[in-house]
Formats: sequence, structure tokens, C-alpha cells
Amino acid sequence: MALVLADAVLAQSLTWAHMLPLLTTGLKPRGLRRVGEDLQLACHKALVSSIGATLPIASDLTRRAAHMQAVIAKLRAKGAGDAVALFLTKDALSPAIALTDPSVDMSDRAVWRAEGHFWQGDQP
Repeated sequence: MALVLADAVLAQSLTWAHMLPLLTTGLKPRGLRRVGEDLQLACHKALVSSIGATLPIASDLTRRAAHMQAVIAKLRAKGAGDAVALFLTKDALSPAIALTDPSVDMSDRAVWRAEGHFWQGDQP
């Protein structure tokens, strides 16, 4: 829990809009057993290694989110914009959520077509 709070403080001090789990994922149990300057060095190393792994993922997610925003214009189904907004603001949603979420009013066919547009030609 302390590492999550440390990541939150880091994000707040850098005025980031969102917290990234840099220390949480980068600092190993061996590093947590250190004290003083050794602990500080372990934290610095954890940040460097985590940032190196996180930046490509963040870049890919940004590219995919921009692609989803661009696809909205191609979708003619009512509720498509609401569905995209839902996918961009919630974690771990399946396309089927558009059928059950009350804020999105889309038919089965519209969801199927939207899913095809989102992932079409979007292979890394």
C-alpha cells in the first residue's frame, strides 16, 4: 500500500493527471529491505526501469485512443459516441458492455460494426 501512495505522491508532485504504477511495479522486495541512501537508490533504479517499460505502453494506448476517437465519425449508429466515451473512461470493458450499459443505446449489429472499425488495421 505504501508503494501505491508513493506513486500517487509522485504523480501529484509532477502534476500528472493520472497516477502510473512506477514504484509499485519497479521496486522489488529486495529493494524494500534497504534503508537510507540505499533505499533511495533502489527507488531511483525502480523508477528508471519502470519508465522504460511504461512509455511504450502509454504511447500505444494514446495511439489507440486517438484511433477510437477518429472512428466515431465513421460510425452512424446512435450511441456510438457514448460507447467510445465509455471505453475510454472505464477500465477492462468488453464490447458487449455497450449492449447492457444504460448510457449507451446501440443495437447488437451496431456494436459488432463498431468493434470491427475499432480494431481494423490497428495491429502493432
